[in-house]
Amino acid sequence: MTEEGQEAPDFELASDSGDSVRLSQLRGRPVVVYFYPKDDTTGCTTQACGIRDLYGDFEERGAVVLGISPDSEGSHVKFKDKYGLPFTLLADPDHEVAEAYGVWAEKNFAGKKYWGVVRSTFVIDEEGRVGKVIRRVKPDTHAELVLEALSA
Repeated sequence: MTEEGQEAPDFELASDSGDSVRLSQLRGRPVVVYFYPKDDTTGCTTQACGIRDLYGDFEERGAVVLGISPDSEGSHVKFKDKYGLPFTLLADPDHEVAEAYGVWAEKNFAGKKYWGVVRSTFVIDEEGRVGKVIRRVKPDTHAELVLEALSA
C-alpha cells in the first residue's frame, strides 16, 4: 500500500488520447493521481466534474491531473467528451496500477462481494514522492480537498 512520504510507484498507461503516459516523465510538476471505479456513474461523474469545474485552480498550482480506472480507452474518450473533462484519463484494465497503489480491494454492495477500485487520490510532489493520500474519497468534496493538499 502506497503511503505518504514514499516514492510513488511508477507506471505507464494508455490515455484517452491514445498516447501512453509515464508518471516518472512528469517529474518537476505536482501530479494528482486519482483512482475511480467506473466512467459515467453518478459518484465518478460528480468527482470528475468537480475537478473540471476547478481545473483553473489546478493549473495555477502547476498540477497535472490523471484519472485512472479499469475502464478502456474508448470508454474514457466517451466519458471525457460527454462532460468536457480537461484532464487525462488513463486505462488500467488489468488493475496493475491500482494494485500497486493499494486501491484494488474486495468490496461489498447490497450483500454482494466483488473486487474493484476504492476511490482514492495521491498527490505526488515534484520529486515523485507521495505528499498526501486521500482514501475513500467523497466525490462532492474531492476537488477542494486535493486543492488544499496542493497548497500545503
